[in-house]
Amino acid sequence: MPAGLAALALGGFGIGLTEFVIAGLLPQVGRGLSVSEAAAGWLISGYALTVAVGAVAVTAATAGLPRKPVLTGLVVLFVLGNLLSALAPNYQVMLLGRIVAALCHGSFFGIGSLVARRLVAPERASRAVAVMFAGLTVANVLGVPFGALVGDRWGWRATFWAITGIGVVAVAAIAVLVPAWAGTRAGTDPAGPGPGSLGAPRTQLQAMRSRQVWLTLAATALGYGGMFGAFSYLAYTFTEVTDFSAADVAWLLVVYGSGLVLGNLLGGRGADRNRDATLLLSLAALTATLTLFGLLAASPTASVILVFFTGVFGFAPVPGLITRVTDHAHGVPLAASANVAASNVGNALGAWLGGLAISAGLGYTAPLYVGAAIVASGLLTMVFTARDATLRNPDRVVAERRTDC
Repeated sequence: MPAGLAALALGGFGIGLTEFVIAGLLPQVGRGLSVSEAAAGWLISGYALTVAVGAVAVTAATAGLPRKPVLTGLVVLFVLGNLLSALAPNYQVMLLGRIVAALCHGSFFGIGSLVARRLVAPERASRAVAVMFAGLTVANVLGVPFGALVGDRWGWRATFWAITGIGVVAVAAIAVLVPAWAGTRAGTDPAGPGPGSLGAPRTQLQAMRSRQVWLTLAATALGYGGMFGAFSYLAYTFTEVTDFSAADVAWLLVVYGSGLVLGNLLGGRGADRNRDATLLLSLAALTATLTLFGLLAASPTASVILVFFTGVFGFAPVPGLITRVTDHAHGVPLAASANVAASNVGNALGAWLGGLAISAGLGYTAPLYVGAAIVASGLLTMVFTARDATLRNPDRVVAERRTDC
């Protein structure tokens, strides 16, 4: 594995910790800053909304700049955001710190995914993206327990000091280990519209006109939305339906996170062999898993198994969706960042619809069925998208299907 990929994965790990760690610290932070549960919750939702907006806005604002310095600068922004959170004297500064840290999230993964695939041979592009996202998936596994452990022992501010330190190491690693040539265009690699730059705004917007780009973004939003709609209420499902204790939820989420790690790696390998087939299979399997989960949620054994496979099939499409949208957008970073934004829009949609189902009195398994329905919509979108690509450019699709390592 190229050292530059490891540096990008470290940056992804730190950013992932920032996103997930707050869930385990929310009660402590709320008490420490003397705010209500609802206000404390904005430290999560405010972050997610900023990611969705910042993914596109920051990428557009940095158009024309070299990729490596932009990546380094994004991680510096991440460090500053977490430093503000660690030092925050009040709720307003804490929220500002979360917003500053979130601004780098979407653009880092969007631009970083293009740099990651430039570090390897074209036929290993999806696996390279999966390696970079491995940092995010590991953070999902460790984020909540890490935050709870450090916060319980040394206070919630210590957690943000620790993440700040990880960010400083990531800045140094990216500066030293990611080669400058990783941002240049070479051969058939769709790394970007120009040597070492992110491309002019007009070039990026023109590339975004592709029908395939928007269809893939729709599939991304629906696939993520269905999984997150179910995930958002898993704690309620486990405690109210399966009859697990509240203390069990932490290790059950680790089981889920372990599935994310495996799904990320398998999805990257599968996408390098046959991308659209991997996407269709993953979305179909996730639809079936969430439906089965809803039916068997009262069984502790079945719930443990199915929450693991929810993670596996929920994250397996990620590497393929990112490489697909960037290929059809000719490698412009705006497309990769838009993919991250689409996933966060889907997350918000899924969580909202799942909450509506519970409020309507449909029970705590309802978000699982709602999630299955949303993912099924994503599957149908992907079926149409793959068929549309075949009809419009059959030679390219056949070449992709023959790609093997």
